[in-house]
Amino acid sequence: MSRIRIIAPSLSDADLPLAGVRVIEFTHMVMGPTAGVVLADLGADVIKVEPVGGDHTRTLLGSGAGYFPMFNRNKRSICLDLKSPDGLIAARRLIDGADVVIENFRPGALERMGLGADSFAESNPGLIYCSAKGFLAGPYGHRTALDEVTQMMGGLAYMTGPPGRPLRAGSSVVDITGGMFGAIAILAALERRHRTGRGGAVKCSLFETTAFLVGQHMAQQAVTGVLTAPMPVRVSAWAIYDVFETARADEQLFVGVVTDSQWQTFCKLFDLGDIGTDPDLAANNQRVLARDRILPVVRALFAATERSELVERLERAGLPFAPIAKPGDLFDDPHLNEGGLVPITLADGRSTKMPALPVEIDGARSGVRQDVPHPGAHGDAILAEAGYSADDIVTLRRSGALG
Repeated sequence: MSRIRIIAPSLSDADLPLAGVRVIEFTHMVMGPTAGVVLADLGADVIKVEPVGGDHTRTLLGSGAGYFPMFNRNKRSICLDLKSPDGLIAARRLIDGADVVIENFRPGALERMGLGADSFAESNPGLIYCSAKGFLAGPYGHRTALDEVTQMMGGLAYMTGPPGRPLRAGSSVVDITGGMFGAIAILAALERRHRTGRGGAVKCSLFETTAFLVGQHMAQQAVTGVLTAPMPVRVSAWAIYDVFETARADEQLFVGVVTDSQWQTFCKLFDLGDIGTDPDLAANNQRVLARDRILPVVRALFAATERSELVERLERAGLPFAPIAKPGDLFDDPHLNEGGLVPITLADGRSTKMPALPVEIDGARSGVRQDVPHPGAHGDAILAEAGYSADDIVTLRRSGALG
């Protein structure tokens, strides 16, 4: 059966919805940079202010080695010594000419430098100032948090691991989602500014983001009156919603059958014997109660079949399925390679691809206008745009205020 291939083109600079919006970003690690890269991919001019020598996130090892290249494309970099008077003055001038500030320093750090939101109420009243923190206002507001800290205290680790073994999710999911909520708040504040001319302060956080992510399980407990079980031992809402072994040990397959019509299709697709024609299994909740009867039959059938054959049949029938993949497999994914991955250059000069912003606007995707920057690569140009002369820039660099 022939299939129509739909490939989204890249948005031109003129079509990017945030073209003309200037963002000054004082961030590191993941949550703040995520908010920044969302705005940058949508067309904002995001200026990343790094310490002299560069953001320490650039040199993390292990699971942190990918933070910087993933979340800092489409940004320009300037390195300023914020402990020097001249560096602070330069930072203030950049903020005075900006639409948005994003920061995720420890609570109070930028305020003590005179770079907090209140410091620009008169000089830049339209400024939208986004703080990405561990907690919103409340008894925990003073605490330092990390993604994993709030996954543990917010119930997500409990839901991810088996009973008695809390396990963090396999991604910086709270950092990333928290940054997305920050970008949402910024966009909402920009829209309000269009109507009122007034800027304002917005805040996103890790802990409250975690609570939002597990809200469905809080609601489940409220509805059922039963303590929510971790996902590995949950009572499924569907009879077939599982990972199955196939004929090859390293080729697992997830399949979900979540409606009565999908069950009918599934039964026509595979010979399930008496189970497939049993009228007592026609309704979803009946099947859920009969999981112990249904699953052994399906597991035996799948274990005797090549995954490629199962995929071909399931796709042809329009049923939900997913071969189990590793993150590295996505580099070669044929679907992602039709616009879902964008090219970047790593610090050592090697080229690779990273996931694009997962949205289309008017049928087009955002691309890379600015490669992942080297530390301070755009410092001279950024200061010149802020009104510094060439001699001023040389003086700043000689004093060490400009890296």
